[in-house]
Parts: sequence; structure tokens; C-alpha cells
Amino acid sequence: MLLVLLVSAPLAADPIRVASKNFNESYILSEIVAQLLESHGYSVERRFGLGGTLICFEALVGGEIDLYMEYTGTLGQAILKLDHKANREELNALIKPRGLRLLEPFGFNNTYAMVVRQQQAEVLGLRTIGDLRDHPQLKVVVSHEFLQRDDGWPGLTRAYGIRREIVGIEHGLAYQAIEAGAIDVTDAYSTDGELKRYNLVTLADDLNFFPQYFGAPLVREALGRDVLQVLGVLGGTLDDAQMQALNAAVVFEKRSFAEVAQEFLSKLGVATEIPENALLRSLTVNTVRHLELTFIALASAIIAGVGLSLVIFRNSHLSRGVIYLCGLLQTIPSIALLALMIPIFGIGFRPAIIALFLYSLLPIVRNTVTALTTIDPTLLRVAVAMGLSDREQLRYVYVPLSLPSMLAGIRTAAVISIGTATLAAFIGAGGLGDPIVTGLALNDMSLILQGAIPAAMLAIVTELLFEGVERFTIPGHLRD
Repeated sequence: MLLVLLVSAPLAADPIRVASKNFNESYILSEIVAQLLESHGYSVERRFGLGGTLICFEALVGGEIDLYMEYTGTLGQAILKLDHKANREELNALIKPRGLRLLEPFGFNNTYAMVVRQQQAEVLGLRTIGDLRDHPQLKVVVSHEFLQRDDGWPGLTRAYGIRREIVGIEHGLAYQAIEAGAIDVTDAYSTDGELKRYNLVTLADDLNFFPQYFGAPLVREALGRDVLQVLGVLGGTLDDAQMQALNAAVVFEKRSFAEVAQEFLSKLGVATEIPENALLRSLTVNTVRHLELTFIALASAIIAGVGLSLVIFRNSHLSRGVIYLCGLLQTIPSIALLALMIPIFGIGFRPAIIALFLYSLLPIVRNTVTALTTIDPTLLRVAVAMGLSDREQLRYVYVPLSLPSMLAGIRTAAVISIGTATLAAFIGAGGLGDPIVTGLALNDMSLILQGAIPAAMLAIVTELLFEGVERFTIPGHLRD
């Protein structure tokens, strides 16, 4: 018995890691699950706002999170790449070897839909998705995930024969764009509260292309039977209208995810407490996390970048090759690099640090190598004539004369890291990107500014600090 207690105690103490994707409904459902688990005495770690299906699913398979909210259609079409519409039993049979399980759905079907403004639909006689073929002048812009998924735009164009080039947009911003008339058609979720707010018409899926998207917790079976039984009470508790009302309460009544989740659970007879999330506390936590990310990554890049430059600068072929490789790293989109790291490093702090480190290398290495290789040859001949060893030349000639350019590269890397670190929120690393991601999901400018303004201020303060460092360390005749 003692052995059992010793083995089970750490497992019981480990928090259950609940994640969400980066759109409104996923936040709400994940918060409902988190509060329900807390009401039963479980410790919960929230990993909200992860960047889409791929990141969430890979994090779940890799054991970085324990559960998130998924949809039957998404699991079958986008993840498992099935060529048919599968039910939950079939889906569970396919994911069981990975140690995963899709629990009983909440009850609502949040299917994809194509929407237009009501006035435009009436004028052009738009009733079905197929009607879009007759109106090539309409500007179609869809969410980034829908643009790539086979159960999204690629499959839709094949099914309906719609041929046109389109671009992607953040889902939360699409409604603002369609209301302003900047776009004419976009994809939507059928339970979005914005459909009524912006007076949008859903075009009928006359070919029945879209599968059903029943929302349900996708979990690791290793959580255990007790946890799965607790989550099981949520099955069949929400219909389409109720889910749309919860979404609208957050988007238009400006209520927090926690408040909406608490009210829903209270109707089920579950008493919960809303976690404290004061603005000042949230801003402090996010800023400190942001500074940790950028400082650790930048310090590592300085040590590696400057050290590597001092080793290779005398070999022109090697130095050009290293600079070229660092340049290639800069061409990889930030969110793509973060996503590619998940299978290797998981999600959270570590992959964010590695990504920021890689992005910081180019300006540091390029500036340092360039400065070291362009020192006046006359000065170098004088150093040799004085009998200075290679190490002494580095210490007394190369490094002092290269210092202005080296610091300029470090300054550039620091500013890049501060800006790029906001994307770390998409893989659960926190920082000032958290309120930005949430604000994009809610189309809430005040939330976006809660992250954007402090990040901009950090960049300005960093510039001023480096200016002071340069004045203190670089002789006046070497400064520009």
C-alpha cells in the first residue's frame, strides 16, 4: 500500500494541462473543462491560444498537453486525412494506438459555412455556395487554416468548381473586414456569435460538402478513468443556439471566458471559482515572461554568435557559409519554425528560446564577421610588427575596432527578439503575445494593445539602453 501511495502521489500532484486553439469558442470550451476539473479538486494548467490544429494535436501526441477541444470533422478530415465522413467510434479506433480518445461531444455541430452580407445576398440572389461560381467579381478571403485544409477551400473548390485565387486572413479579423466592405465572402463557424451581430447570411451547402463538426474533448487516455468520468458529464449539454449565445456573450457583452464558463457550469449545478486575472497582474506576468524569453535567447546568441565569428572570420569560405546558413534560418516564417520544433522540443518555453536564438544569430554573426574582416590592413601590419600574438591581436586590435559594429548587430538582434517573441504565445510560451492572440480571436483592440504597447516600449527602452552601453564602452572617435 505504501508503495502505491508513493507512486501515485506525484501523478496526482501533476496539473492537468488543458489547451485551446486560438479562436473564441475553443477558449470558452477549454475554460469550461478547466473549471470543471478544478471543482473536483484537480490542479489545472491552462495552455490557451495555441496556434491551430497542427500545433495542438502534435502537442497532445507528444505529451506536452493532456487535452484540448477538437471537432469530429477536423479530426477526420484535417488530421487523419480520411476520404469519407467518419463517426466518433471510427475516429476513436484510429487514434487509440496513439493513446488518444475523443470523448462524448458537447452536442452542438459547429460546421464550416460560407457567409456574405445580407444586403449583398439579396441584390445578387446568393443562396447557395454554388452561386459563387456566377459571381467571379466577389472578393473571397478565408481564414488561414481553412485556406490549407482539404475540408476547407481546396476541397470546396473541387466540389463546387469555383476557380479563383484567394488569400488568408485571421479569423477574428474577417468579420470586421466583411462589415467594412473590404471583402465580400469569408468562411465562418456556424455557431459564431458574429453572424447575427454583422447581419451575415450563411450560404447553403447544397452539395453537402462540409462534414459534421461536433465539438468534444480530445484527451490522452493516460489521464485515467476518474478524470474521463468527470469530463463525461459535459456530453450533450450544449446545442447550436446555446453555443452561439456563449460566443456572443464573450464577443459582444465583453464578458471574460472565465465568467461565461462559470455561468454555464452553474446551470449544470457545478459551483466554480473564477481564477484571478487582474490587468496589472496579467501585464506584469506577461512582461516578465517576455523579458525572460528575449534575454535568455539573446544572451545565448551573443555568446555563440560572437564566439563563432572570432573562430571563423579568417577563413573567408567558412565565414560566408556560416552567414549564408544564418540567413537561411531568417527566411523560415516564425510560426512555421515554432510548429516544426514541436515534435522535437514540445511546446512552451524551450522551443521559443531556441527559435529566438536562431533568429538572433544572423545580425550578430554578419556584423561581427564584417567588422573583423574590414579592419584597416595597415593597423594589422603594425600589430604584427609589434610582435603581437594572434590572441593579443584579437584582444587589442580586432575586438576593440570591431566593437561598434558588433554592438549594432546585437542591438538589431535584441529588437528582433522582442518583436518575434510575441509569436511564442502560439506555442504556449506566454509573454506579451498572449493578450495579442486573445485580442485577435475576439477582435478586441484593447486586448491587442495590452500586448503591443508594452512590446513596443520594451523595444524603445532596449534601443536607449544599447545607446548608453555604446557611449560607455566605445571611444568617441569610433562612434558614428
